[in-house]
Amino acid sequence: MGPAGNSVRPGRFFGVYLLYCLNPRNRGRVYVGFTVNPTRRVQQHNGGRKKGGAWRTSGRGPWEMVLIVHGFPSAVAALRFEWAWQHPHSSRRLADVAPRLRSEAAFAFHLRVLAHMLRVPPWTRLPLTLRWLRADFRCELCPPPPPHVPLSFGPLAPRSSASKCHASTFADTEPQLDQDAKACCSLCAGALQDEEGPLCCPHPGCPLRAHMICLAEEFLQEEPGQLLPLEGQCPGCKNSLLWGDLICLCRMGTEEEEEEDLESEEEHWTDMLET
Repeated sequence: MGPAGNSVRPGRFFGVYLLYCLNPRNRGRVYVGFTVNPTRRVQQHNGGRKKGGAWRTSGRGPWEMVLIVHGFPSAVAALRFEWAWQHPHSSRRLADVAPRLRSEAAFAFHLRVLAHMLRVPPWTRLPLTLRWLRADFRCELCPPPPPHVPLSFGPLAPRSSASKCHASTFADTEPQLDQDAKACCSLCAGALQDEEGPLCCPHPGCPLRAHMICLAEEFLQEEPGQLLPLEGQCPGCKNSLLWGDLICLCRMGTEEEEEEDLESEEEHWTDMLET
């Protein structure tokens, strides 16, 4: 399910990737890591420790980033996913994953772990995307990803151009309402404050503007035991909406201001985890 191509959801980028070693002496080695900038990060790995790469990949390249999972709501969420993927038998959420077999390649084992991770909480309820950066490495996961997790292919678009594209699309589809209508939640009729970041339906002509909590409660009517919605039907236009897409649209527009913070944030977490 999901679009093929290089489009990404707008907003801050947090990804967890899988590297594959192409060096004949180390061929088959893999490495799991966290990044906010995949292109820069793989260059660092291939440049060695002096260029910002990890000590476990330094001097063993070249490395190829073949797969990345992205769409995490925060750096902490991505880092927790990274740790569990690196240490599946230390994670209580992955107790059902069988140990690696002697005949099982590291790459195949990591894909088996990933398949289970995408099916267990809390990760199964996140708006993640599974992206194959190298089509020739693609394998079918077993079990397959949940229906709401798109499967994409090819390199990621530059963040700046992706953000502008999404911003333009959203600007073209935002409903033109009068000021009084914009000030009220479509569900509870309560006042909407600018700092609350009301959620808006992206479909053309739909007037929905709602408090995050109000819309979450509406979506969770069929899943009363959950705290985080996956998707739901728009109360305004009745179209199906992914919760993750609504949140990303709400947060759109801050990418340029946060780029420098994201760069330093990745370096801080990488240094802390590898020392």
